[in-house]
Amino acid sequence: MPETLMTIRDLDVAYGKKPILRGASYDILKGECLTLLGANGSGKSTSLNAICGFVRPASGSIKLDDQELVGLAPHQIFSHGVAQVSQGRDLFPDLSVEDNLRLGAMQRGSKSAASSLDSVYKRFPRLEERRKQPTRTLSGGEQQMVAVGRALMSQPRLLLLDEPSGGLSPEFCEEIAVLMDGLKAEGVTMLMVEQNLKLAFRAADRFIVLRDGAVVDGGDVKAMEHDHDAIIKNIYL
Repeated sequence: MPETLMTIRDLDVAYGKKPILRGASYDILKGECLTLLGANGSGKSTSLNAICGFVRPASGSIKLDDQELVGLAPHQIFSHGVAQVSQGRDLFPDLSVEDNLRLGAMQRGSKSAASSLDSVYKRFPRLEERRKQPTRTLSGGEQQMVAVGRALMSQPRLLLLDEPSGGLSPEFCEEIAVLMDGLKAEGVTMLMVEQNLKLAFRAADRFIVLRDGAVVDGGDVKAMEHDHDAIIKNIYL
């Protein structure tokens, strides 16, 4: 059986007086891709932001192995091996592609960064061709490559992906799917939020359905490959 990398228990998060997550509990297994599904406002992105420390839970626990993350600052959580690719990508538009990538490895030293940079360029040859260009001159799909590449530069133990196909053309959605296939083959553990259900079901090993901030369903994607319509109904009805 796969080992558990992260344990989330009884997580409550609110924005002001509005509760977003209500006692959410689930595990993330080493080497898997777990996808959070749910309608808008169900707490998917809030879950990622709570794990990263961008949002402070009112109560509950988030443990990476035995390390409690609740209460730590985002940079401390990052140093424990949790990296997020947000919906907004959070790139520095006037810096070059390579400078944006190198920022992901600042805590790891120059030798390790050089090795990781080579690995990213092998994964994204287009970025190597554009490595000196300001990031703002790239297409949306290419900027998403930079965001994912920067996260991989840190050699994360857990990679969080918030709507990786958001706003991308079908061509780039397919590239994201191929990328995730490669990451899974390498044993990278991923937690993904994705509205593109075709990508979500292709990439994920398991799924969890959030409704009104609570976990209401979940399972193995392959075991339920003929019941995707039922999963969709559980998300939106």
